[in-house]
Formats: sequence, C-alpha cells, structure tokens
Amino acid sequence: MTTPPEPSALTTPFDQGLLLGILIGEGHFGGDGKQPHITLRMHTRHRKLFEAMLRICPGSRLYGPYDHGGRQYYQWMARGKVLREQLIPLLDALPMAKLDDHVFERYLDMKTRYGLMNITPLETQTEKTQDTA
Repeated sequence: MTTPPEPSALTTPFDQGLLLGILIGEGHFGGDGKQPHITLRMHTRHRKLFEAMLRICPGSRLYGPYDHGGRQYYQWMARGKVLREQLIPLLDALPMAKLDDHVFERYLDMKTRYGLMNITPLETQTEKTQDTA
C-alpha cells in the first residue's frame, strides 16, 4: 500500500471545516456492497458548493444535473482510490466524533463494512499550526 498523499495546499483549515460540515449535514456514508463511497446530493442551485467539493477533494466526481420527480439535483461522489487515499485519511484527522455522534457512527460503520479501519489519518493544516504555536 502506498503512503497517503499529504493534504494539498488547497486543503486549508477553511476547506477542511467546509468539507466536514457539509458531510455531517448532508453526506451519505455507504457503498454498493462491493466498494464504499461517500455521496452528497443537493439541489442544482448549490453548483458553486459542488465545485468547491471537487477542488477540495481532487478525483471526486460530480454527476448530473438530474431531474427526478420535479427535483433538480447534482450528486457528488468519492469512491475508490480518492476515497481510500485522500478523503478517509483527511476525515479521520478531523474532529467528526466530537461534533456529531450519529454521523460518526455511520462513518465508522462504512469503514468497518468495507475494511477501511487501518488507514492512517493525515496531519491536517490545523494540527501543523497548533504544533508550531
């Protein structure tokens, strides 16, 4: 297994907070039975937010716009290499467990079901700043 990449310069503390907040509020942690994925489905009016998600998590994908039952939405998805090597290590380094027990349990359930428990968390920009202070 290769060493996970360091967070990019674009993964600022603001980006990390935005990512964590939007996934706690709107994210889905699951899979298709064969591979895990994290998804975010929201109205098309949130296009700029989805563009930020693509920037924060390079390699993730945006699908849509879809129009089902009168609802127009996009679906953002992280799976495969980007999920295992970039997003999971970053989320593991952020304080999800301190912010929302229910979402953290869903996240851990996904990691357990798909064998993702032994991934090493990344050192976040915030941790680096605190270590040097």
